[in-house]
Amino acid sequence: MTIEERVQALIKLGDLLAQKNDLLEAVVQKAYAQNRWFIPENSHIAIEAIRKEFLIEDKLRAWIGQYSINNIKPKKVGLILAGNIPLVGLHDLLAVFMSGHIALLKLSSKDTALMQFVIDSLAQIDPRTKSFIQVVERLKDFEVVIATGSDNTARYFKTYFEKYPNIIRHNRNSVAILTGFETQEERRALGQDIFSYFGLGCRNVSKIYVPKGYDFQPLLEDLHEYNQIVLNDKYKNNLDYAFTLYIMNKEFYMNNGCIILHEAKSLSSRISTLHYEFYEDMGELCLELGQMTEQIQCVVAKDLPSTLPKVDFGQTQSPSLMDYADGIDVMEFLLNC
Repeated sequence: MTIEERVQALIKLGDLLAQKNDLLEAVVQKAYAQNRWFIPENSHIAIEAIRKEFLIEDKLRAWIGQYSINNIKPKKVGLILAGNIPLVGLHDLLAVFMSGHIALLKLSSKDTALMQFVIDSLAQIDPRTKSFIQVVERLKDFEVVIATGSDNTARYFKTYFEKYPNIIRHNRNSVAILTGFETQEERRALGQDIFSYFGLGCRNVSKIYVPKGYDFQPLLEDLHEYNQIVLNDKYKNNLDYAFTLYIMNKEFYMNNGCIILHEAKSLSSRISTLHYEFYEDMGELCLELGQMTEQIQCVVAKDLPSTLPKVDFGQTQSPSLMDYADGIDVMEFLLNC
């Protein structure tokens, strides 16, 4: 397939995903049956974000136009995908497909229905894609690896795949820096960054940094706008569990009924809990975060040094094609591996 033929296939995929048909709805329901975190609303949000950011013609052409893709000798690229949020592994698949390599996909057991639907849809659009995208039970005969997992599995991956060109991803978290001068609109937009996909994504904000003397009340009130999230039994169970732990351990916390705020150094927080930490000097805080780039996916803030992966309020879960996980340009890696 030529580059143009690949682009056309992805454009048609975007058109297909824009159609709210019975087949797609059935797949969304199947994904929910397989993984109760994948409520239909979240799957539709993920599909729409992917369609708008990844599968629009001008965005696709702008993306690939930054690379020299011609005359690539195809290699078999093993992809071990995550399954924390719907279709989270699609960006890697698109990069392999557009680079001209062959993708050997090890799907996450938590996200098979939606990924298989996308793969099957591409095969219907252009049967030649079957030669470039293959779902496998076990990786073998691969030449390059891109693997995503927890900190524990990442250590295993690094050892197991050390002889191959690889990208190994581990746990990351996203944070927000508040000044106390945020508007109500910005605080509510921050709620999207916190609550989207129940906070399960590495781009979800799990910790906020606030100045000394910060008034939490407006933030708690605005985050309460997302109180419908507690209607999900899995989220509510996590909220009740965290609430019980803080009470039993006699730890200070703030609770608005749908999220618990707890002061902690850790970037990673429990589902239904948002960590916070006070800062005194913005410059010093930015330097500190700059030393933690291996742990941070993105930083929500108004103004930041260019060395930090800044994202606007409410935009963490709308990454573009150039927003590569861990800041590693996957396309550049694939073209030079």
